[in-house]
Amino acid sequence: MISAVVWHWWLGAGLLIAGIGAVLSLVLGYIKQVTALKYPSRQQRQAQK
Repeated sequence: MISAVVWHWWLGAGLLIAGIGAVLSLVLGYIKQVTALKYPSRQQRQAQK
């Protein structure tokens, strides 16, 4: 019975880390996408001309 508690704790810790990573990647991807539209790179500016 004790091993079930330990396994449950580690499973929860792993899911917590994966969830935090997923949220961070979504937020950083959104910020990157928004700033790329506001500040285009040199290649994007030349393609618009």
